[in-house]
Amino acid sequence: MTPIEFFQDLSNPTLSFLPKALLVSLFSSVICGVIGSFVVLRGMAFIGDAVSHAVFPGLAVAFVVQGNLMLGGAAAGILTAVLVALFSQNRRIKEDSLIGVIFAAAFALGIIIISRSPGYAGSLESFLFGSITGIPMEDVWTVGIGGAGVLLIVAIFGKEFVAVSVDRDMARAVGLPVLWLDMLLYVLVTIAVVLSLQTIGNILVLALLITPAAAARLLTDRLGVMMILAPLIGGFSAITGLYISWSLDFPVGGTIVLVATSLFLLAWLFAPKHGLLGKVRQQRTRVIDNDSHLMKDRFIENHSQ
Repeated sequence: MTPIEFFQDLSNPTLSFLPKALLVSLFSSVICGVIGSFVVLRGMAFIGDAVSHAVFPGLAVAFVVQGNLMLGGAAAGILTAVLVALFSQNRRIKEDSLIGVIFAAAFALGIIIISRSPGYAGSLESFLFGSITGIPMEDVWTVGIGGAGVLLIVAIFGKEFVAVSVDRDMARAVGLPVLWLDMLLYVLVTIAVVLSLQTIGNILVLALLITPAAAARLLTDRLGVMMILAPLIGGFSAITGLYISWSLDFPVGGTIVLVATSLFLLAWLFAPKHGLLGKVRQQRTRVIDNDSHLMKDRFIENHSQ
């Protein structure tokens, strides 16, 4: 299938699920790209994995009572995020250890709850691997509005998030409410994860949160530029991944993640300053410069005698 045929299918009324899938993929990529920038900056990739597991009991309860899965997952994830933020203030136990304890317990609770409901297998598969082609229009609105809210909060508290991420002790010393900022950032991570679950599922959602931001981190040292590049990389991965999956009948979520991973590998290799080849080139340049300076010093020394 050519790209032109793909865009023709997007405008085909009988394939109305396809543009909805594209919209949700783009919304999720932008949201995860922005929030993922803070996650990568703070080195807290584990929290994304934790939240994706922690939403499970909320989804299970919502499924059992036939409620809104997105709201159920968000409630459980936010509760878990608040607990992690509270417990992590005790520096005796590291943050990643607390996350491991809490998300494992939450996931186990979700398994028990959902196993008590008949016909849970199909819902569990959808939760694990995503169901982007079956998204109703109201969920598209939910992802769009929720994502806009997340981006607005980041715009308001962005400087504070950066201060806490770079130096928590300094942020606390200048009077910033570190605990509340931690809670707010964890809640935003939770919302980003929940909004993206239908796109690529629970298993792969961490990749959408981390991979584009990690690629952007290799390409720039400026957080503002990184927060622009990460959504662009994620959005390109979503469009390209959806096109490839539609053309070759591949799973959408896995294809999007593999495209994003390919872009990360390209950045890892070719990034001008932090890429592997860029570092080799810089090292060779330093060696050449040192040799030229040494030859110049020897020339001056020989002609001064």
